[in-house]
Amino acid sequence: MYLTARRSAGSLELDLIGPWRISHFADINRELSQTEVAGADEIVISTERLEALDLSSSWILREFLSHARECGAQIRFRGPPPDQLRLVDSQLGAPAPPTPPAEPSEVRLEEPVEALGRHVVRSWQDLNAGLAFVGRLTVTALRVVGAGRMRLTAVTRHVYETGVTAIPIVALIAFLISVVIAYMSAEQLQKFGADIFVVDLVTIGVLRELGVLLTAIILAGRSGSAFAAEIGAMCLNEEIDALNAMGVDPFETLVLPRLAGLTIALPLLTVIADAIGLAGGALLCRFLLGIPLPQYIARVNDAIAPTTFWVGVIKAPVFALLIGLAGTYRGLQVQGSSRELGRLTTVAVVQSIFLVILADALFAVFFMELDI
Repeated sequence: MYLTARRSAGSLELDLIGPWRISHFADINRELSQTEVAGADEIVISTERLEALDLSSSWILREFLSHARECGAQIRFRGPPPDQLRLVDSQLGAPAPPTPPAEPSEVRLEEPVEALGRHVVRSWQDLNAGLAFVGRLTVTALRVVGAGRMRLTAVTRHVYETGVTAIPIVALIAFLISVVIAYMSAEQLQKFGADIFVVDLVTIGVLRELGVLLTAIILAGRSGSAFAAEIGAMCLNEEIDALNAMGVDPFETLVLPRLAGLTIALPLLTVIADAIGLAGGALLCRFLLGIPLPQYIARVNDAIAPTTFWVGVIKAPVFALLIGLAGTYRGLQVQGSSRELGRLTTVAVVQSIFLVILADALFAVFFMELDI
């Protein structure tokens, strides 16, 4: 039993009993349906013996009271009405917002111009924020290096996380790409009897471009996203605010060690990718073209110039800085929700890959002008 009803002259007293929960919905609804309200001028409801009232039970109680009011009865509670019932009343009884009159749709020629203007303003603001980020980072780096406060333990950890743990995937990609290049080159050059030039293509392509470029793209997706996600999660958890409150510079503790670790790791990974790539080319040339290893090594020495290896290695620190800057910058922008964390992590990866490819194109033009 979940309610008792007592009638008097023109009055109906209801005493709500026990837990009114959704698990007892059918029983409560049946007892309310069996309660006759016709002829009652006033309904008095007591909740002193009511143990619990959830929203589902509040809804059917509200329906019962609405029916009683339609029958002409006045509702009165002993004490204040339950909060759950008032919540349901406030939601279901709130008037619907007025619907604005429909206006005829018209094409405004100003809309594309306004959209373009907003995009330009946002891009300009983002550029200013990026330059401010780079400027503050530069000042922090000069101060830290001048005072000898570089966090070597953190740098070592990031070298391990971004470099050592990435060796398997970098080596695998470098090996497969060099095999693909050697196979495609051999398929075409065999038609002209120029099999030996496959070694030249593999050597120059891997050492100058593909070794460092593929390694940088892998780290952009692997480490750039990790930087943005880690720092972004700290922003959501207000850990960055806690560091500022304690007087600790987040750029010194979070940004600089990641940049330093990635700048050290990427050139070393590039050297490994170059070695694995040349080994993959040697393997395919041996089994597909019949070029023995001593002849392959001799041809590699003849094909490369003194600057071929260094052209690729010089790019690595620049690519590492671009990847680290994009990841940490977008990570520090995270605020509000985890959805923003995912969006800015994606933006960090896309921007870092774009910046790496753009920088590689600029390096190509620069080295061409220098005839290197």
